[in-house]
Amino acid sequence: MGALMKPAPASPSSPTVENASTYPLVQALLHRRSRRFAKGMRLNGGPLGFASAHQPQPLSLEEEAILAFAACGVTGYGLADLPFQNGDGPESGSGNILIHFIGRTVASGDAVHAVTLFVLNDDGVWLLKRPQDYLRGEIPSLVEAARAHEFAALYEKSRVRIADGRLDVPRTLPYVPPFNKWSANLPGTTYFLPINELTALYINILLSAFSEDFGYFILDERCGFQPAGIARFARRRGGPLHDDPTEGRVATITFMETWLYEFTSFEQGQMLQNLALMGESMGLGGFPHFAAHPFGWTQALNFRMEDVPFSHTIGAGPLKTWLLNLLQQNQPIPTAVGLERNGDVLLKPFCPPYYRSMREAVLAFVNYKYGTGRGTLRDGGAATAWQDGSTVQAGIPQYSDQAIEATIAYCDYVYRRYGRFPANSGPFRTLLAYQAHHLDRDFYETFYKRERV
Repeated sequence: MGALMKPAPASPSSPTVENASTYPLVQALLHRRSRRFAKGMRLNGGPLGFASAHQPQPLSLEEEAILAFAACGVTGYGLADLPFQNGDGPESGSGNILIHFIGRTVASGDAVHAVTLFVLNDDGVWLLKRPQDYLRGEIPSLVEAARAHEFAALYEKSRVRIADGRLDVPRTLPYVPPFNKWSANLPGTTYFLPINELTALYINILLSAFSEDFGYFILDERCGFQPAGIARFARRRGGPLHDDPTEGRVATITFMETWLYEFTSFEQGQMLQNLALMGESMGLGGFPHFAAHPFGWTQALNFRMEDVPFSHTIGAGPLKTWLLNLLQQNQPIPTAVGLERNGDVLLKPFCPPYYRSMREAVLAFVNYKYGTGRGTLRDGGAATAWQDGSTVQAGIPQYSDQAIEATIAYCDYVYRRYGRFPANSGPFRTLLAYQAHHLDRDFYETFYKRERV
């Protein structure tokens, strides 16, 4: 159906684009492998020990551009074919959980586009814009260029330089595992690093969880299973939230944040798979690998950092905090809170220090979705696929005052109790990275059966 709804692309402009555009998907799936040995590398030790006889060969701009598009390119408008109101059935609406109506090459929970992709090579480091980072008037030209396979032009338009030269984490544990030191983020390679921003999706999930259709109640299991700031909204106190565990709507902070991490990890995983399949179509090597240190990469990329005492991150009371201080074990935990360059805020989570309180942050998010004429759900239908977008948008219900107040109470509790939002990590999180490079085929000819590579 999708292919019938879209115009045929223009003729590819180069052999690189043509190969990537015509390579069969089934072949890419059949032959997708992690291929780690690039030109210029040396695998030291063991039966596969080998030193490349070639110099490192960086990817071309066009090769990087095609990979970047595969990972996170803007492709058009989401269909948003959801029930926005209950109609004749109870608890059957809540389509307003969507945040954006712009799509890219990977699916995203609630269409939040939580993952920002960074590209590192010998020349520098770039941030690739998410759909929400463009002016809405720019979206049609991005879609048109994508359908015309103008990937290099899109790449130049989408990337924001944040550093000159290749950046890296310390090449020791706990940042880089021993088995990756020889191959990860080396000269000549292009390193794709997805970083999740978690606050927008978290607040969005909470606004739905505390809505009339869901009515979830959340406890803090690290503090005696007490209500997580939302006791006054419990049904036993006359509120709307189902606090009876037998009804199946009682959750914990860890449960909610695990959901959050899994949703964003799913989005990141699709990026890595797309990179691998597109790399296969161009005859490139590459592999996904560990990049999950809590603050290693955000420090390396010069994010704005705050030190949160360890006692605060675990919600310790006065006695435990005193004991940790006495034992000199209350170490500061570096926590990324934003990304700024040359006076511009490139990544701004919905939490302090960019907002004075979690109340202000939640209200800012609600306005981001519902601000008249500018909110993602109230832009007059400009950034939608509907024939009469403004009419459909007018029928998307806003959050109730109670849902908003319960969300504010919960978020304020988490931030005050644990010193950051989300509690377990703060607003940014890395998990995996993907490296693409030109293969040294001599290595594979030496050690592998040709029909099995």
